[in-house]
Amino acid sequence: MITREQINNVLDHPVYDGEGHKIGEAKHVFFDDMSGRPEWVTVKTGWFGSNESFVPIRDAHLVEDRVEVPYHKDQVKEAPNVDVDAGGHLSESEEHRLYDYYGINWDSVLDDGDQTGQYGQTGYATGTAGAADTAGTAGMAGAAGRTGRYADDDAMTRSEEQMHVGVERREAGRARLRKYVVTEEVETTVPLRHEEVRVEREPITDANRDAALSGPEISEAEHEVTLHEERPVVETEAVPVERVRMTTDERTEEETVRGRVRKEHIEAEGVEPGDIRPQDG
Repeated sequence: MITREQINNVLDHPVYDGEGHKIGEAKHVFFDDMSGRPEWVTVKTGWFGSNESFVPIRDAHLVEDRVEVPYHKDQVKEAPNVDVDAGGHLSESEEHRLYDYYGINWDSVLDDGDQTGQYGQTGYATGTAGAADTAGTAGMAGAAGRTGRYADDDAMTRSEEQMHVGVERREAGRARLRKYVVTEEVETTVPLRHEEVRVEREPITDANRDAALSGPEISEAEHEVTLHEERPVVETEAVPVERVRMTTDERTEEETVRGRVRKEHIEAEGVEPGDIRPQDG
């Protein structure tokens, strides 16, 4: 269990779950108004610590420079949302809801308080604290339901929200390559050769007289000639002509992001404007 004397070693230190996973950073510690005992620690989670979850501190332990709680990281992140800045206190209904979520019996919490003699008609309220030495004192004065954050001096802290913008990568569309077959008409001209019959007659001369008289004097005869021609023959073959692939190019565009942030302003009452001056240093 974390004691009041260890609070300064808890704030702004990392918080881990029982399996060694880092949950976030400890931001606030809530004390019981009557007993002054630490009851809750808030943990900054999410991008840039944008979320703040409540975790029971009763079973937490301070190990070297970090806080270990017996709850899983996801359980802490999904804890009921409670506005930390809503008056600086948790209402009884809010505490009921948180204890139920973490499986802590409310009657056992009251029994622990009765053993110390600190719970009575003042109720069971907690308030944030920046230091442990004044939290119990304020609670013991019977300030049940009192709001505000305890501090170790008389100065008032002014806070403001800052906007942090991150980016996330998501799917914006899809592109694909698809190959299909089409049939096209192709026309080309090729030369084709063929044979034709031509009858040649030649007179009898001394050069061909012997060949002409080699046969019978009077007879019947036939002579046949085979003619040839060329015809087009079409064949196809598949040949690679190019390779196609898809690549992506990344472009950067400027986009203006607008949001609302809250700032605290401090006004001094009963003080002349000339008496307000910034502190040196």
